[in-house]
Amino acid sequence: MLTALWLVLLTSLVLWLAYQRASLAKATIALGVLLAYYTLFGDGAPWWKATLWALYVPHVLLNVRPLRRALISSRFLLAFRRMLPPMSTTEREALEAGTVWWDGELFTGGPDWQKLLSAKPPTLSAEEQAFIDGPCEELCRMIDDFDITHRRADLPPEVWEFIKKKGFWAMIIPRKYGGLGFSAYAHSAVVVKIASRSSTVASTVVVPNSLGPAELLLHYGTEDQKQHLLPRLARGEEIPCFGLTGPRVGSDASALPDTGIVCRGTYQGRETIGIRLNFSKRYITLAPIATLIGLAFRLYDPDRLMGGVETDYGITVALVPRDVPGITIGRRHLPLNGPFQNGPIHGKDVFVPLDAIIGGPKMAGQGWRMLVEQLSVGRCISLPSIATGGAKGAVYSTGAYARIRRQFNLPVGKFEGVEAVIARMAARTYLMDAARSVTTGAIDAGERPAVPAAILKYHVTEFGRMIANDAMDVQGGKGIMLGPRNYIGRGYQMVPVSITVEGANILTRSLIIFGQGAVRCHPFVLKEMNAVQDPDHERGLRDFDAALFGHIRYTISNAVRSFIGALTLSRVVTAPMGGPTRCFYEHINRFSASFAFATDIAMLSLGGYLKKKESLSARLGDVLSAMYLASMVLKHFENQGRPAADLPLVEHACRSLLYHAQEQLHGFLRNFPVRWLAAVMRFVVFPRGRTYFAPGDRLDPQIADLVMNPGEARERLCHFVYRTLEPGNHLGLVQQALELAIAAEPLEKRIRVEGVKTGRVRALDLPGQVRGALAAGLITEAEAAQLREYDRKVMEIVSVDDFESHELAAGGAQVDEVDTFQVA
Repeated sequence: MLTALWLVLLTSLVLWLAYQRASLAKATIALGVLLAYYTLFGDGAPWWKATLWALYVPHVLLNVRPLRRALISSRFLLAFRRMLPPMSTTEREALEAGTVWWDGELFTGGPDWQKLLSAKPPTLSAEEQAFIDGPCEELCRMIDDFDITHRRADLPPEVWEFIKKKGFWAMIIPRKYGGLGFSAYAHSAVVVKIASRSSTVASTVVVPNSLGPAELLLHYGTEDQKQHLLPRLARGEEIPCFGLTGPRVGSDASALPDTGIVCRGTYQGRETIGIRLNFSKRYITLAPIATLIGLAFRLYDPDRLMGGVETDYGITVALVPRDVPGITIGRRHLPLNGPFQNGPIHGKDVFVPLDAIIGGPKMAGQGWRMLVEQLSVGRCISLPSIATGGAKGAVYSTGAYARIRRQFNLPVGKFEGVEAVIARMAARTYLMDAARSVTTGAIDAGERPAVPAAILKYHVTEFGRMIANDAMDVQGGKGIMLGPRNYIGRGYQMVPVSITVEGANILTRSLIIFGQGAVRCHPFVLKEMNAVQDPDHERGLRDFDAALFGHIRYTISNAVRSFIGALTLSRVVTAPMGGPTRCFYEHINRFSASFAFATDIAMLSLGGYLKKKESLSARLGDVLSAMYLASMVLKHFENQGRPAADLPLVEHACRSLLYHAQEQLHGFLRNFPVRWLAAVMRFVVFPRGRTYFAPGDRLDPQIADLVMNPGEARERLCHFVYRTLEPGNHLGLVQQALELAIAAEPLEKRIRVEGVKTGRVRALDLPGQVRGALAAGLITEAEAAQLREYDRKVMEIVSVDDFESHELAAGGAQVDEVDTFQVA
């Protein structure tokens, strides 16, 4: 019996040491003390005690590092070198781009929550807030989306001029060059507001502030290039575009067929050494009107005119003026009835001087590094902000529409099926806004989060697609029939644009999120890879030994943490916060350990083959993304002061995300090719089976009520949408109708109960019922006027447009704004 108790004590100590991630030295000392005490006072047989000491001695020897390196690490080093997949220069530069932030903590299996929670909430400066309240509001007021998308297939001249004059293209350019110098958070907020009004205008605004000439000049340009071009870009005197994507290889920069040959030629009347360019690009936003083309190509110097030994410099980026001979530009693509300026560019024997290279000749061949280092702007700010703005607008309008649109004498939003749809729309919008705001706040704090940028690019745009679908389902024919009254149709049509650009979502999910994160964010893998490739063998072996045994310690610890967390339903996991959100911190910690353990086993057993198993990588990427997004939700809740009214949104978002993480882990184990390892992982990750559940139905009416009733929670969720009450602004008008509905509902109920049900009022429509109720003395003249006004506003909202046949041709419709868009 005593021997059994000693075994329990020994096992408990081992588990505790592993859970606490004790160092090898501390674990050796602790086990040695316990074993010595047992040898002196335990009742085990001598042979049993000798066996325990025999098992303990190798543990001691592992602390002798020279011996450990010679006997163990050197052999693992050779095996690791064989397992390591070949890595191109472009892959290495992509892996090393940006910084590791909260994503790195999630790979540890025990995230340090203070690193996230101690970050300052993102805020707007007085100047940034004034811009949103002033020029941004005015731009939204100028937008007539039907005129842009149907009549003109373009922005009106006055809108183009306003965008350039007010600096909408200069948000990322510092003030010393004439730009606005906005923070990433302010940049995002501006895009959210515009996108709630028009996806076409938002797409037009984001490109010069995303990956393009201004961004690349700021980080890599020569001082002469900055001084000359950045003020011109800030004033709108130069309109930029950036040409990467081509018809043969898409955006795969490593396979660009576009070339630049260093040679002698004539530029602006003088002979010089320059580059002869031949290229074909497509899908280039602003290309039809651009005056300055950022161009990615492969640079060759066959005659070594640049003075180096290289003949193939690789991917290079240059700035090419539009008017250089040989350029064909101006034709347009038509992107899904969201006709932002987008088109092809072709160049044949286009000659530019060497100083056209961004950063000058010394930056020749550095184009890929330049692109991947700055890609986080487009992935992390522009596209997620457009998607979030569209989602906020959809929720704001759908919540109100579901309250004022009635079926069977009941607002459609009161049906359980519709409640469920509105609830998931609102919760997804909350998590999108959380991810956008917290991550842009991290950028403002100095981070360049590459993996979170990919997470936001994929998941926020996908959630935007889901919300667009749900909004169309709830609003039905109102969303389908295009015209001046339709406020969601064009946004619905434009959703695939964000899904496709800046890296197609399918590849972002299956290749980038986990593929980049597994190496970049893992606390040891990149160290091991660097040690393997170190030309100094002794230093490499020393570094590899330290990384290897640190890796082993983390893997064992994560296995124990995962097992105990799953076995206890995360009850023993430490959480940084109490209250109703505590459980979500605990479960993220548990899933972090399970994810880290599964990642290590997969990388150890599959090696380079894991790179080819895209479905497995995608599932692990989904787990990482779910944990990251849930973390953003919790941080956003803290940033907003923990408003109790938002708790249903927080719970729905976190439960949905963590349930998805569980199911993706389950799918990963079901499809893992090494079946006995899959069984071991399942025992560690799911010892009690899958115990985490999706959000319950009880949350649906709570959340639906938040967005179907005027109030702080609705306004907080849809912060930054353009909702000014004025003619033509649908969000302002639908909000007005919602407010009138709240006041009208008691009167409608009185008419229904005291008039219709008693037979005193026989009319079937509301105007007739109002007349009958007034005649029967059930309502006063003032109440009748109130109901008539409410009914008029509702009918203005639910009405759809109709046209003469000749008006339906693009550019041919000449319908005037009708009275229904006037504010009485």
